[in-house]
Amino acid sequence: MPELPQPKPLCLNLASCSTCTEVCGDFIEMRFFDRFGEGMALIEEVPQEDKKEETAAEKVASGKPKAVPAETTTDSATATASTPSGGAENDSDGFETASERDVSDNDEANQDMKQHQEDAATDEEAKQKALVQANDAKLEGNRLFVDKKYEEALAQYDVALQVAPELPSSSELRSICHTNRSVCFLKLGKYEETIKECTKALEINPSYIKAFMRRGEAHEKLTHFEEAISDMKKILELDPSNDFARKSMIRLEPLAAEKREKLKEEMIEKLKEMGNSVLGRFGMSVDNFKAVKDPNTGSYSLSFQR
Repeated sequence: MPELPQPKPLCLNLASCSTCTEVCGDFIEMRFFDRFGEGMALIEEVPQEDKKEETAAEKVASGKPKAVPAETTTDSATATASTPSGGAENDSDGFETASERDVSDNDEANQDMKQHQEDAATDEEAKQKALVQANDAKLEGNRLFVDKKYEEALAQYDVALQVAPELPSSSELRSICHTNRSVCFLKLGKYEETIKECTKALEINPSYIKAFMRRGEAHEKLTHFEEAISDMKKILELDPSNDFARKSMIRLEPLAAEKREKLKEEMIEKLKEMGNSVLGRFGMSVDNFKAVKDPNTGSYSLSFQR
């Protein structure tokens, strides 16, 4: 058989082929049948020692898929294999898949949570810093109060109230500052201001005994004995053994009774004046009427006397 010319490598998509018919040097003559008809091809023979799998011809003949090593893949196979990948890229180009969207949403949620945590930490740090500054101002106010610099102490307590955040953790500090301001006003003789500051302290801490004490003192200075007694009763409800409130009650009750009697007399005098202004037109006065007290009911009845 004459020597065949060296063929150029071909890329064929075979539909079917027959078995090896003849070996020509380094090539194997293969007869095949594809969709264009019958033909012949020369396939380079792989040395026997390098074969670890079935030959391509045997795999095709046995109907098994041809396994092509990645480094020897032909341009045609590469193009064919890469087409679906390229198509998939084109199909998804410009569109967001569900998995990509989930990952994106999770990333955004994590970033938002992290930012929220950082903001919360910063806010808490600022509040703690403000609380420290407020406490420093309160301590400075206490020092000034001891030195009897009441106006300056008032200013420091006011700074503490402005700086301290309105949080449960600072409620004690704020109630103390209001009460300390009330004592400064008490020392300055500004009793109405004392009452206002104590009331603010009690709005923050309704069981603050010192605020009731200072407000009771201010009420007593203003001869508001009934109000002072009310504050002392509140103290005894919170602390039945409180000696200050107990002694104050003993002192305040007679003063309150005396004031009530005095107010009653003043009221009677005013009523007499009004009565005389009316009865005078008829030649009479309230002296023509006598008030008689009923011992059983405590009420009064009037009787006319000429």
